[in-house]
Amino acid sequence: MAEVKYIEGYPEEIFQLIPKVHETRSWRAENIPAAMTKEERQEVLKIHPDWAPGGKRKIVVGPNQGDIAPREVVDLLEAYPLIEKQEVDLSIPDYQVDIMVLGGGLAGTAACIWAHEMGIDKDKILLVNKLRHGDANSIMAEGGTQAADRKVDSLERHYLDTIGGGHFTNKPDVLRALVEDGPFIMHWLHELGVIFDKEENGDFVEKWGGGTSIKRMHSCRDYTGLEEFRVIRDEFISRKIGCIEHFPAVELLTDGDKVTGAVLYNLETGEYKVVAAKATILATGGFGRLHIRGFPTTNHYGATGDGVVLAYRAGAKLRDTDTVQYHPTGAAYPVQIIGYLLTEKLRTSGAQPVNIDGEAFVFAMEPRDVEAAAIIRECYVRNKGITTPSGLRGVWLDTPMIELKNGKGYIEKAFPGMDRMFRRYDIDMAKNPVLIFPTLHYQNGGVETDPVGRTTLEGLWVAGEVSGGVHGKNRLMGNSTLDCMVFGRRTGISAAEYIKKGKKQGKLTLEHVSNYVKMLKEAKIKPKRRSPILLPEYRGKKSLARALHVEV
Repeated sequence: MAEVKYIEGYPEEIFQLIPKVHETRSWRAENIPAAMTKEERQEVLKIHPDWAPGGKRKIVVGPNQGDIAPREVVDLLEAYPLIEKQEVDLSIPDYQVDIMVLGGGLAGTAACIWAHEMGIDKDKILLVNKLRHGDANSIMAEGGTQAADRKVDSLERHYLDTIGGGHFTNKPDVLRALVEDGPFIMHWLHELGVIFDKEENGDFVEKWGGGTSIKRMHSCRDYTGLEEFRVIRDEFISRKIGCIEHFPAVELLTDGDKVTGAVLYNLETGEYKVVAAKATILATGGFGRLHIRGFPTTNHYGATGDGVVLAYRAGAKLRDTDTVQYHPTGAAYPVQIIGYLLTEKLRTSGAQPVNIDGEAFVFAMEPRDVEAAAIIRECYVRNKGITTPSGLRGVWLDTPMIELKNGKGYIEKAFPGMDRMFRRYDIDMAKNPVLIFPTLHYQNGGVETDPVGRTTLEGLWVAGEVSGGVHGKNRLMGNSTLDCMVFGRRTGISAAEYIKKGKKQGKLTLEHVSNYVKMLKEAKIKPKRRSPILLPEYRGKKSLARALHVEV
């Protein structure tokens, strides 16, 4: 096999394509593509994985029977449980608490803090983590958090931007809660000590986001979620709230239509623990590690959609199960970082998607689904993408334009995480463009709730990415971290108020599981699949199989 020659981090055959990007930069800086019309957006969305043929099927059992969802999600919903009733002794619970929170990202940690703030004893709150406290998509959020906290902005404008981005399918009362609480959440985070980017006069730096009509993105360079979680976890620790790690929930416990606790499974020892809880808050995050339609993902290792499975099996209603968010700018090269997130803030700062001919083929700040579809079309329909050594196609993200617009040294200052990531592979983002392709990023749909996070089941609340309704069929940048903290707070407060009403502990049963298994058998579904899967399985497969066979 011939030796590959690398130039500034790129194979020679790819590096030779870069001059076209440099040669057209000045012209592109003065001739920025216009935003698409409604008709143009509808046309390009036909190639988006949500709208393109294939990849989905109907759900045949449970509350959402007849709805459409990705095959990978339906496989989980139509799978048999991991445990049998006789395997777990429910007679004497290992933990007896008022409020149990499943999931230790921004949403779950915030829920614990606010439940405690409402007067629930710290020893009566238990945070349960699948992996370590903080192993979540939350700490991987780069771009920022939206909040309409300036006089030139308004709650109504934030609402309209978000419902437009969601194709007018958002649940109105839940969306209203999101935008109304935004300014308070920013104030709360600031008071806790989050180091947001600020102007010289002390005002927050606020940036554009795709699909927004005004600048309202608050950020901490390119590690916003990590910084927000840092201070929230410090607050959690200082309150000495109970926390256990490496214990994912494998089943909820119920008493009729009431959720009464959960069965936990230790990933290291294989032991079970039973938790009796008067109120349960589900904050287990998304399903990126299902690799819907073969896409790579930005998500952390534990993002396998567990919460949706547990809630659905217990009888909770889902919504918007047919949509998935693919972030337009995932890394397409080098192979070690395929699918890693390249924040939208790169584009808000001036970077442009550019094809093999040096053309800026799309307005850089379209809503995420439109932007992603345009990139897929460029690569697989117009054949104007660049094929990487791994076989994945991509387009350039012209990052040197950022410094053309903002001055030399801006990338190192504003995007230190990504700057370091590419420098590991001898690529200087300030000097040369980087290769991108859409990557599976967010679970748009999920468990349906009311404005305080209550589900259709008594005793069960939901917060964060596992919920459905607030984003509709497409999420705007910066609304995910806001979602986590708004509904983490609201669920914590609502669950605490529920406890203060003197609610009694219900029975601990797995009867709902028996009923679900009966439905599966009646639907003639064979017990070849089990869920939740807890962790993704990559052994026995080519390590890049999911990145190389994107279904478009």
